[in-house]
Amino acid sequence: MVSGVVAAGVLSGAGTAVADGRPQPEGGAAATINGLKTYGQAVIHEDGVDQQVAAGLFEMSVDGGGTLQTYCVDIHSPTQRDARYQETPWSSTSLGANKDAGRIRWILQNSYPQVNDLAALARRAGAGGLTEQDAAAGTQVAIWRYSDGAKVDAVDPQAEKLADYLEKSARNSAEPQASLTLDPPEVSGRPGALLGPVTVHTNAGGVTVVPPADAATSGVRIIDKTGKVIKSATDGSRLYFAVPKDAPAGSAQLTVQASTTVPVGRAFASESRSQTQILAGSSESTVSATAGATWAAKGAIPAVSARKNCAAQGVDVTATNKGDQPFTFRLMGAEHTIAAGASRTVTVPLQEDQAYDFTITGPNGFSRRFTGILDCKTQGALTTKSAQTLGEPSPATVGGNTNTTTSDTDLAATGGSAITPMIAGVAIGLVVIGGAVLVVLRRKETQTEE
Repeated sequence: MVSGVVAAGVLSGAGTAVADGRPQPEGGAAATINGLKTYGQAVIHEDGVDQQVAAGLFEMSVDGGGTLQTYCVDIHSPTQRDARYQETPWSSTSLGANKDAGRIRWILQNSYPQVNDLAALARRAGAGGLTEQDAAAGTQVAIWRYSDGAKVDAVDPQAEKLADYLEKSARNSAEPQASLTLDPPEVSGRPGALLGPVTVHTNAGGVTVVPPADAATSGVRIIDKTGKVIKSATDGSRLYFAVPKDAPAGSAQLTVQASTTVPVGRAFASESRSQTQILAGSSESTVSATAGATWAAKGAIPAVSARKNCAAQGVDVTATNKGDQPFTFRLMGAEHTIAAGASRTVTVPLQEDQAYDFTITGPNGFSRRFTGILDCKTQGALTTKSAQTLGEPSPATVGGNTNTTTSDTDLAATGGSAITPMIAGVAIGLVVIGGAVLVVLRRKETQTEE
């Protein structure tokens, strides 16, 4: 039976199953943002107000090795210091519902840093000359015009000419392939049978297959359809979990790893609601993905996975039952039953920016936990009079100077502070509480005088 209840805007699972679950991130590159590294200045025009912000390339450090360069695609959201990012499909971000997402990818493919011959880029744009800062600022401005529909201009005239050229020249380009994913991320079945297949999708020349951590004791092997143990694979390879026939009910997880350049145009999202980013350049970087398997001799044998679906404004929970009995669970107050041998997807509706944390449990100790935050829309409006990163000064304080580097502790970024509404709310609350206290004290003074 599944536990999943919405309370106070957060989906939360009940019971001890949470401790047994494992979050399921998307495959690919995982990275930490280091800050805005190469940038110029831009001005946002909105409701008669002009706001100066820094605009340019961010840098990220990839887990396991590698560096990424990105532009942001949410002009009014802040960039959180040291935020963790995960490569993710467009459908899980604001790009999924943006008809111009393909034009953004074209801009990335045809501008800095993919085009690092700045003299040639300047000639195409009709600009007299471009510095790296101009090129980064102009490219970011052109992206914002499509990602946010923003009225924004580059401060430097040459950067503005580049932005105009890129905006007018942009054509639709398809979403790039993931650097590495496994499909499906969960399988199930009976011991003694092959569980799978799990298909590898990657742009890497090859991937290393890491078997379950307890493979030596459990006897679980990762094989191909001929029964050969697989230690490496390529794009399109089909992997199977081979579980001993006498194995007790249980589960296992395999991991695939590779080193590759992440394709330009891949989206990167953060569960901290830090600005969504889109990839402009990648060094050779470490990427990975995981897939799980569950087995039992009888009864319901579920395989459950989840993925954000911005088009449906929610999270798709897909449950497959390879057992001989129905698998029944409750989610969002509704009961769902998956017949033996069937599969079904249930969409959990959420509000924008709503955090979720729910756990699906089943027989034989089965448990899967899913956590995250739904971030499917751009902020859409100015929220403060100065763009800033949380805890940092406004980029407007940088003035007319442009820099190629910033310190690791001083992120220059766009976007209003996400804590501004919280601060305002707390301040209003304190005012209300203070007023109530004064009223109570005055009443007590009146009673004392009487």
